[in-house]
Amino acid sequence: MAENQDVRQALGDHAARQLANATKTVPQYSIITPRWLVHLLQWQPVEAGIFRLNKVKNAAQIRVACSRRDEAELPQTFVDYEDQPREYFLNAVTTILDVHTRVSDLYSSPHDQIKEQLRLTIETIKERQESELINNPEYGLLANVDPTQRISTLTGAPTPDDLDELIAKVWKEPGFFLAHPLAIAAFGRECTRRGVPPPTVSLFGSQFLTWRGLPLIPSDKVPIDEDGKTKILLLRVGDKRQGVVGLYQPGLAGEQSPGLSVRFMGINRNAIASYLISLYCSLAVLTEDALAVLDDVEIGKYHDYPDTYK
Repeated sequence: MAENQDVRQALGDHAARQLANATKTVPQYSIITPRWLVHLLQWQPVEAGIFRLNKVKNAAQIRVACSRRDEAELPQTFVDYEDQPREYFLNAVTTILDVHTRVSDLYSSPHDQIKEQLRLTIETIKERQESELINNPEYGLLANVDPTQRISTLTGAPTPDDLDELIAKVWKEPGFFLAHPLAIAAFGRECTRRGVPPPTVSLFGSQFLTWRGLPLIPSDKVPIDEDGKTKILLLRVGDKRQGVVGLYQPGLAGEQSPGLSVRFMGINRNAIASYLISLYCSLAVLTEDALAVLDDVEIGKYHDYPDTYK
């Protein structure tokens, strides 16, 4: 009887799988994020990679009069401009992708090896782009906050009162908050503690927490320091609103999307094909009150709600 139990009556799974085609995914890359900041900015094309930001000088000295129905002499005035306006130069995020022709020739079914290598490299470059828009020491958001537009948290954790203070700083058509996901979670806890859970809004097919109607946009590029503290930013966007604008170079050779180009550099004597991938971008804050930041945001504060769950 024991010998009969070892006799198989049908083809086994392991052997059968040798004739089956496995369904293969493209490479999954965990660092890829939605990059909401890039989507929400208005992007301004620039010529020759230079953007000159002209501003009014001594605006308070512009004199006007309200008609008094008499023949009083009207004030004379003019609008003066800054003599040395700031100029922004586009920054390049660049790399060279190498693919051996043997690999692309032999192993491109069902997924094209060159296409996937380019896709993953471009995604990495775009992730770096969003990081530079926030953290670049020259043009990044955090480096261009006017000192008068900086405030600190009242108690450490981000509260509704703190975000109201930010709105008071960027009160002329504010667009959205920008914060690390852990900071948004900390704000949600403070709202829950106060019994004012923030409503949500649907953007780009995703749900976002809001405060006073303004969405809290998450980005893991907003830094968290060693003490577990981060920042929350509030932006006004668009050139017509004198807000924050992104800058890019149009009409690049090999342009794949605004500011992004891919150019074939040739095949060397080792049969390696090379592709130059470049992304040119920058960012400008058109007026000081278009951007404010909440400093010293603690993300590790939690609360017990004993009465809530009885």
